[in-house]
Amino acid sequence: MARGVTVLVVEPDKSLQRLLQQTLRTRYTVLTASCWTQAREIRARSDIDIDVMVADVNVASQDTSGLDLLCAEAGKLPFVLLASPHHNGETVPTSHAPEPASLLTFAARSVPLPELPRALENAIADRQATQDDGRQPAGEEFASIVAESHPIKEVMALIDRAALRDTPILLVGESGTGKELLARAIHRKSPRALGPFVAVNCSAIPETLLESELFGHRRGAFTDARDDQPGLFQTAQRGTILLDEIGDMAPALQGKLLRVLQQHEVHPLGAATPVPVDVRVLTATHRDLGTLVAEDRFRQDLLYRINVIEVRVPPLRERPDDLAPLVGHFLEKHGGKLGKVGCTVSNEAMTLFRRHTWPGNVRELENIIERALVLGTGTILTVEDLPAALTDRPPPNAGAAPGRRLADVEREHIARTLRSVAGNKAAAARVLGLNRKTLYRKLAQHRIAKR
Repeated sequence: MARGVTVLVVEPDKSLQRLLQQTLRTRYTVLTASCWTQAREIRARSDIDIDVMVADVNVASQDTSGLDLLCAEAGKLPFVLLASPHHNGETVPTSHAPEPASLLTFAARSVPLPELPRALENAIADRQATQDDGRQPAGEEFASIVAESHPIKEVMALIDRAALRDTPILLVGESGTGKELLARAIHRKSPRALGPFVAVNCSAIPETLLESELFGHRRGAFTDARDDQPGLFQTAQRGTILLDEIGDMAPALQGKLLRVLQQHEVHPLGAATPVPVDVRVLTATHRDLGTLVAEDRFRQDLLYRINVIEVRVPPLRERPDDLAPLVGHFLEKHGGKLGKVGCTVSNEAMTLFRRHTWPGNVRELENIIERALVLGTGTILTVEDLPAALTDRPPPNAGAAPGRRLADVEREHIARTLRSVAGNKAAAARVLGLNRKTLYRKLAQHRIAKR
């Protein structure tokens, strides 16, 4: 399980130890040591991982042998020197500073106590960036963010800047554009990267259960509540929670979420008192929240709270330069799993890809590539390996021909989408941007399920 950030404070003054604990414990797990010997003992424990160290500048300069040994054990560990009240804030002598080769340091100049929280945030962010330079992303989902086109490069540049602070971010884009992947990237680039990332699809959980899932409950709060259960906000403690499809959240629950964002605490069902939480909240939606506000279906004050920074995720049709790299990525990803390494796409198939409007965006493209790899017999995927949604193109403007009813156009589009995903209703709902309940209702309305 992912964990929060742990800070080790080396400070002989007990009163300053307590002050530092009170200052930092709302954001981090704080351990304290009164000397380097004790710090080395804590560092040596196999059940404890230290992420950042804080030490009084005088302690660091007075016991260089202990510091050198600790640095050798710590490796590339962010290190912040705290200026004592009697220190003039000047640069620490080089002989007393950790070697850059063995330690990522912020020790060139000491940090006053009021600046310590921000210095720690910067130290953690820089450590993460340094680690990223020397290793592949933790999880194949990050490799899926192909950023060759100008629109998506602009999105990634905005994310790079916004990730370093806890400012709320709203990701807006059509279904299948990769909003959750971008949310994971924000988390991974943030000072909370060592904490958990929890993604919640607000449209996939019934309204009656979502409150308990998010905020938790106490034993006996409702039928079948046999044990205390922490909510997903508590699971994401010191990390990040993504509330996906926030536009589908019921109005009554929106008010409770607003209180969580304002008070930084959740109230589990059946609990007598609220529980404090330290979580960064990201939100995502494919809906126009401004329109929902005008229709009294979304709280305006909640929109103001979550939409400090809005990131518009462009649809695939606006990123033509990413099409070929994405095809190559999905061929490699699924080809390895299916034992079809080295497959390519024919020129005719790529031509169809470029003509397609991709209503399901990147998710639709991935489904089509996987399907073609499963059904194709050669190393070159051809037009014959593609679904009918791409190969059986209707005549131009057929959907707008005079005399055609809107219901007929909708029925044909839903049926075509179902064929493209081999009848998988869950996949079709995602491509169409509908929840399953709405899709099933439309299938029954148009009698598609019986066809």
